[in-house]
Amino acid sequence: MTITVYTKPNCQPCRATKRWLDKRGVDYSTVDVTTSPADLEAIKALGYEGVPVVIVSNGDPETDLHWHGFHPDNLNKYTQQEVAA
Repeated sequence: MTITVYTKPNCQPCRATKRWLDKRGVDYSTVDVTTSPADLEAIKALGYEGVPVVIVSNGDPETDLHWHGFHPDNLNKYTQQEVAA
């Protein structure tokens, strides 16, 4: 499972999401959409206009989980396997 957080500078919900993941020792990668137009277009194609966008992937784009904003409930639910691994 891979977790990617799409973010931008000076974004409070982005910081809160990364802080939550860091505090729990969850491995994740970040993508700054202000420096990656292709990634910005990719999250727009998913229907998102803002950040953070969190994508939890098992390698199959058809079953990837994703959401917008800081949602500790989703983070807790979908990162349990990552922490246990």
